[in-house]
Amino acid sequence: MILPKVRDPRFVTIRRGGTLTDTDHRLLALWAASCAEHVLGLFESAQPGDPRPRHAIEHARAWVRGEVTMTQTRAAGGHAMGAARDLRGAARHAAYAAGQAAVVAHVAAHELGAAAYAIKAASAAAPQGLSATAARMERQWQRDQLPEAIRELVLDDQRLRNDICWSVFDC
Repeated sequence: MILPKVRDPRFVTIRRGGTLTDTDHRLLALWAASCAEHVLGLFESAQPGDPRPRHAIEHARAWVRGEVTMTQTRAAGGHAMGAARDLRGAARHAAYAAGQAAVVAHVAAHELGAAAYAIKAASAAAPQGLSATAARMERQWQRDQLPEAIRELVLDDQRLRNDICWSVFDC
């Protein structure tokens, strides 16, 4: 589980009664897409003929540019997660990261899902004995990519939801 039982109003758009601006929603989607893309090769090396996770990441970015609808992007995310179902390990986690990145367009709080699954993918792909190091490096890479405008929001969200995100944020 990656979503809290009670929605954080900071991840609900202003027009839906929360405090999240459209600009910050887009930044969350772009950051999530970057997190997922960073580990996408782990999926593509296992399933080179399956474009669904890459398509989901592309849809997330296209949504930010206003080129596709939220519904189209959410559907692409669902297809990416479908690509994960029959897999195990790093490839599975990478596909889920892509799916989570796409559904940020629908629910902004999925941003941590993309990041958490990417960390799990990096960890699963590491040689024996190096999974913790790989997870730490992936987590740091992700934090280095955070735009300043959403940095504190995401870092606080990581602290608050670390326990329901498999403790991958090591807060």
